[in-house]
Amino acid sequence: MNIDGLSLRTLVAELDRRLAGARVDRISQPDKFRLGLWLRQPGENIALLLSANPDSAAAWLPGALPENPAVPPAFCMLLRKHLEDGRIAGVAQNGLDRVVTFAVDTRGERGLIVTKQLILEIMGKHSNIILVQDGLVLDAIRRVGAAVSRVRQVLPGRPYSLPPGQPRADILATDAAAFVAGLRRDYAALGLAKALVAAAEGIGPLAAQEIAWRSGLPAAHTVAALDDADAGALAEAVASLAAPLAAGESRPTVALSADGGKLLALAAFRPEHLAGQDLRPFPAMSAAVEFAATFRGQPPNPEKTTLQKIVAQETARLARKETILAAELAEAGDADKHRIYGDILMANLHAVPARAGEVTLANLYDSAAAPLVIPLDPLLSPVANAKRHYARYNKAKRAVQTIAGQLAECRAELAYLDSVVVALDQAAALDELSEIRLELVQGGYIKEKTKRRPPPPAAPLAAAAPDGTPILIGRNNRQNDLVTFKYAGPDDLWLHTKDIPGSHVILKTAGREPAPETLAVAALLAAYHSKARASATVPVDYTRRRHVRKPAGAKPGFVIYDRQKTVYVTPDEEEVKKMLTNKKG
Repeated sequence: MNIDGLSLRTLVAELDRRLAGARVDRISQPDKFRLGLWLRQPGENIALLLSANPDSAAAWLPGALPENPAVPPAFCMLLRKHLEDGRIAGVAQNGLDRVVTFAVDTRGERGLIVTKQLILEIMGKHSNIILVQDGLVLDAIRRVGAAVSRVRQVLPGRPYSLPPGQPRADILATDAAAFVAGLRRDYAALGLAKALVAAAEGIGPLAAQEIAWRSGLPAAHTVAALDDADAGALAEAVASLAAPLAAGESRPTVALSADGGKLLALAAFRPEHLAGQDLRPFPAMSAAVEFAATFRGQPPNPEKTTLQKIVAQETARLARKETILAAELAEAGDADKHRIYGDILMANLHAVPARAGEVTLANLYDSAAAPLVIPLDPLLSPVANAKRHYARYNKAKRAVQTIAGQLAECRAELAYLDSVVVALDQAAALDELSEIRLELVQGGYIKEKTKRRPPPPAAPLAAAAPDGTPILIGRNNRQNDLVTFKYAGPDDLWLHTKDIPGSHVILKTAGREPAPETLAVAALLAAYHSKARASATVPVDYTRRRHVRKPAGAKPGFVIYDRQKTVYVTPDEEEVKKMLTNKKG
């Protein structure tokens, strides 16, 4: 993915509109190239992802952030210290260069406002994210020492300087005819496309090709060969591209190959010279950038997308329910105050004025405490107000146990759906998706008009430890139950990430004590097939299968276990791929 300065200008303007004034709530670093920020605007939470990945350097507003590693890197910890609870003062671009600055106002000593800059440099393999204060580098996601660059070091304590570059024309602020005249004067020996890239700030190869196409001139046509008519056509083409962007009118577009299998371009304008390809418009530049940054060459699986949407909607509903129940439980847990209010009112009926909305009376239960302000219904008598508080006390006491049970059920269901999300994220084959759909149908999350014949159980993933010990891995909750309670013997080892949704893994030891390297391989597979796939130092519990039990009425994949031990591993995708054999268990 390559975004030029012209398209970046549209993205920066969009980010500035959405993020200015937002409070930095949380910061994470999913991997060595990316940062995730949860920002809080009045009435909404906004996710911001910054990427210095050489293949997808950019910033965008995703629907959700990647999983936060269990152990945050040092740069992430530094950002939390300096930026959390700060407010985004603004998002700005350096001219039309591919450098974006997120200015963050933080509260310093004696309450003074200190502005710090989180700078994203989009420069291919040299892309970086740098934290700067008072012109000095505090740290960077990628430190650049003298051994890497003798011209510009990016190290803590060094002055920050912008990436080197040549002064070039800004076609958004320059008359198109004057720009073309300068092009003919200074870049006569170059081909038209190359000259446009060299002369104009923010123009990349895509925009240069588009301008050449709109002018009707070949991109390789030398500038020296342009006559006055060609120059006029070229000026019109430059203006047709620049004028809408300068006015804030954009048409965010991602260009894919005609078969949809290859990402060709990303732009804030519609690249008409690629009209024969698959041009996909987007309502916002951030959405186009996210699509391009996460494109993997295959269109999304519609069945997978549908199931993910269903689970996401149900998760959101349960999250809202959890919030309401937690608030009700907190209120019910404060029931004693209503009993105290009632007792005090009954002891001071003569002191309660008629039609009052509240009354301040001494605390009968703590003479040293401040007087209590007791709320009243002005339409009720003092005795009726006391009875009203007693009624609220009795209702709250009865509600505590009921609400606590409902809250526990709600949280258990959220944990279950979290496990379904993990299974969906890692599902690729149709048989896996069919099993997950069946699980959701049986759980009542999907209503089908006609009954389908349940698909036959798909085989779990299989692997082998270095010493040949077989390993089985459930790919979803249905398979988790099968590998644990059907395929595993009572003396086999059962593994699962500690307090993290993931697959059940069986190490077929038949009671033998596994070698440390064998146990490590099984734990690695358990960590990789979990929500903590991208994390480091993942805790994995293991115990004999005989110590794993499924409570009556529990949802698929849910078990309880004891007599476990814990090991810590860091998932390695390449190593896992070598071990998986996709054999039947």
